[in-house]
Amino acid sequence: MARIDVIMPQMGESIAEGTLSRWIKQVGDAVKRDEPIFEISTDKVDAEIPAPAAGVLAEILVQEGQTVAVQTVVAKIETEAGAGAAASAPAPSAPPPQAPVPEKPAPPSAPPAPLAPAPAAPPRPSPAPAPEPTRPAAERGAPAPVPARGGGNGGETAEERLRRKSTPLVRKMAAEHNLDLSAIPGSGLAGRVTRNDILSYLEAGVPTAGGAPAAPPAAPPSTAAPAPGPTRAAPGVEAWPGDRVEPWSRIRKLTAEHMVMSRRVAPHVNTIFEIDYTRVAQLRARKKQEYAERGVNLTYLAFIAKAVADGLRRHPVVNSAVGGESTVFRRDINLGIAVALDWGLIVPVIRHADELSLLGIARAINDLGERARTKKLSPDDVQRGTFTITNPGVFGSVIGTPIINQPQAAILCVGAIEKQPAVITVDGSDALAIRTRGMLSLAFDHRIVDGADADRFMADVKQSLQEFPEAAV
Repeated sequence: MARIDVIMPQMGESIAEGTLSRWIKQVGDAVKRDEPIFEISTDKVDAEIPAPAAGVLAEILVQEGQTVAVQTVVAKIETEAGAGAAASAPAPSAPPPQAPVPEKPAPPSAPPAPLAPAPAAPPRPSPAPAPEPTRPAAERGAPAPVPARGGGNGGETAEERLRRKSTPLVRKMAAEHNLDLSAIPGSGLAGRVTRNDILSYLEAGVPTAGGAPAAPPAAPPSTAAPAPGPTRAAPGVEAWPGDRVEPWSRIRKLTAEHMVMSRRVAPHVNTIFEIDYTRVAQLRARKKQEYAERGVNLTYLAFIAKAVADGLRRHPVVNSAVGGESTVFRRDINLGIAVALDWGLIVPVIRHADELSLLGIARAINDLGERARTKKLSPDDVQRGTFTITNPGVFGSVIGTPIINQPQAAILCVGAIEKQPAVITVDGSDALAIRTRGMLSLAFDHRIVDGADADRFMADVKQSLQEFPEAAV
């Protein structure tokens, strides 16, 4: 019988794991190729994952609510060759549960061997006992930038390599605070240290001087381990009679952590410009029907995104990122467009936005927004953003000062666009007129973007919108 592995997909370049939030199909159900079979949730996207092949869902290896590493096998589909047997007797799929190890396809007799890999064998006093030996990535080498712990021969266990395998952001935070990652109790997969663990470690008041890198593992676990959770986020809040307590979803929890981290890491500065959209309003009124006939809704946001994409090419520092003590100037201009959903916020990305026409950008905004609301975004749709636009103006907000979407250097906020009285100059004389106006604010990372750079960029965007060429519509 031919069986196809269904894996947890990579939903973002910085995402190492995902939560399986709901099974759409159950064991024994027939599935078609590309038909959604389960939903996942990460801090970047909620998405329905399609079946890689047609057949019958023969086995579920990861249950709803479980968080697993990317590339983990979450289920198996029996292809058409063995579909009849699976559909009539789904019970035979029960014996292989001893093979939930996310390994490449292996003979049924092989599972016992991967369950006892060498990395888990060496007993070593460590604050993170018994890391799960099933993580395939544990076999890979540790990144070189983290200095090896002292200890004579320089030998290193697989557990230490795993704990040192962390994201660039975590390593950067550790370097900034002079922390030894091996001394921090990790709550991530197989005891890996996450940015949340570093924040907890710092807030617990643990000394950050590098004087005792080897000693902390014994002491901090007992004091810092209980700290993560509600005590870190806020003081305890008592629920009163009649209150409704709703636990955070994974996307809400990770969004909250990401926002707190961004505020900690980046010194936020804001600059606000008032924009006269009267010319854009006139062009939009003339072209809106023509765009609608091509299946595209021409919005003010499309004009703003076009002006921003063109401006970022002329002001590359706003399209950059902090890399240690260096500035990484992004070659590509990939605009993230924040989409507010009932269950959280998602930021799908328009790739190479500076290469698109106004029609292309408008079409991309419509498409990504619709697929975000219907959970049809693919992993590629939420990766590699270099600059973000958020639009609370659709709800009536005059303006806002948003938090930067790390590791980007800036985020643009679009305020409500409304008709307002304004003083204009006509034939050398001042006159009162009705104009279409609104605010734009830019929050930028003052470590790499100076105020003058931000204001030049915003002045450029303002001029582009107020003098938008008709030939570009």
